Amino acid sequence: MKHYSHLNLKFFVLALSLVIFIPQAAHPYVAKYKEDYLKLYHVHYAQLPDDCMENIWWLEHAVKADFANPLYAYAKIENEDQWEKYRYLFEMHVNLKLIEQYLRLGRIYDKKCAYFYDAPWKEEYLRNLQKTKSCYEAAYTYWQEAQLWAEKANVTRFRFLTITALQDWEDERERISTGKLNYGSMLDRENARVQKVIDDLTAMKSKDY
Repeated sequence: MKHYSHLNLKFFVLALSLVIFIPQAAHPYVAKYKEDYLKLYHVHYAQLPDDCMENIWWLEHAVKADFANPLYAYAKIENEDQWEKYRYLFEMHVNLKLIEQYLRLGRIYDKKCAYFYDAPWKEEYLRNLQKTKSCYEAAYTYWQEAQLWAEKANVTRFRFLTITALQDWEDERERISTGKLNYGSMLDRENARVQKVIDDLTAMKSKDY
């Protein structure tokens, strides 16, 4: 499996700086636990850059925060095995949502191919494509994390333990296990394509059309 570099820190800091000052008064409670931050994640209709970066902000905090008491879990937890699998599924799901948001953000700046008449604006396109590449590389990192958590939730002793209240998360785990959900292959293709567009634009001579 090809390993990509970590997210370009300069771009990441710039992205987060745009959302770090989101008014907290918009939310009725102070987020503290993983479950709190995941509740703040929501899909915007327009999916503008700021919308994606806001979601990334909440999801990143969901990754770093502690779990709430099992009493406040997203599903009814009755024993320690359920609690353990729940945590694995939660981590997997959050990483998958981060992948989705980075893909959406990257596509905003993406350019599918380079045409000869793009030469006058190639520097702008190149700047945007570097943002796209950073987003796709970040998504690849989270895909590796999602796979690890899915594997933990798929060990033999959990095989017949299904958290029915989180059936969509269980479905994600199963799809990763069977290979039906494979962001890795898709990201390999996308990163190779983006790099080709970057190379094609870089090789262009500046011309006016």
